[in-house]
Amino acid sequence: MAGLSVSTVSRVINNHKYVSEDKREAILKAMKELNYQPSTAARQLRGQSSQIIGIIVPRITNPFFSYLVDEIQRIAYQNDFQIMIFQSNEDKAKEASFLELLVKKQIDGIIMCAIENDQDFVESFTRYGPIILCNESFESSSIPTIILDQMNGAYMGIKYLLDKGCRKIAYCTGGLFDENGKDKSRNSGFHKAITEYGLKVNPEWIFVDQHTIDDGKQIARKISEMGEHRPDAVFTGSDEVAAGLIVEAKRLGIAIPEELSVMGFDDQPLAELTTPAITTVKQPIQELGRETVNLMLSILQSSRYEPDREKLKMTLVIRESA
Repeated sequence: MAGLSVSTVSRVINNHKYVSEDKREAILKAMKELNYQPSTAARQLRGQSSQIIGIIVPRITNPFFSYLVDEIQRIAYQNDFQIMIFQSNEDKAKEASFLELLVKKQIDGIIMCAIENDQDFVESFTRYGPIILCNESFESSSIPTIILDQMNGAYMGIKYLLDKGCRKIAYCTGGLFDENGKDKSRNSGFHKAITEYGLKVNPEWIFVDQHTIDDGKQIARKISEMGEHRPDAVFTGSDEVAAGLIVEAKRLGIAIPEELSVMGFDDQPLAELTTPAITTVKQPIQELGRETVNLMLSILQSSRYEPDREKLKMTLVIRESA
């Protein structure tokens, strides 16, 4: 319809230079009249970019990951990229199937906001496309990583409770209370803070694999059953867990913070809605998403980008629960 060669049409569709303005206008006019859209599948078969970035999260229902993905999507869209969200549900096989999409060229790169498989396995996929670790890390890995200082965040929260006079601090983790397990950085921050005050870990006050509001309610019930041996503060590691704990503690007649101080983590909008409002460690979620996707885009576009580490510092938000 435009009366021009296939190669000229291809150059216009792919925004190449060296096409005269009159030819470009003739092709765009023909595309509009024909309602023509380039086939993404065909472009992928020819080894071109899919313009899709994959994001692996453990569960999108966690507000932390919802807000993180929202910011990544916003920046990606501004740069003509789409995102594809994968929920691993902490399942190694699911994660592996998502990584396979790099091999099949269905996505251009993957941002991993959760890791289930070991380092060697994940690194083996970097030959097929860029992988970035977001708020996760491996020891001595070549994979680009954007991470918040989880150790300092936990240390900051625990030290605040200690400075307030709390000495019997319960500790919740979304992973395991293990030197090599998930949340090991936060675990180290907890150890550092209590050691500075000459305190020891009480195994009865350690709660592992805690993620949800219901988990927080269960913790409140367990603490209530401890009687005089119960803690005087809880570092929950999550605003969701903190919210559940506060709601159930009130039902059980435990005064917050008079009898039990509660510390959250993330500073989700939920933290301001409970009564009392949650004192928490603020993670700069939007900045984390922005720096991560900007780094991915720079790799895909063969440009240089240096993340702004100053924007990734955690802060303490003091409210009423502690």
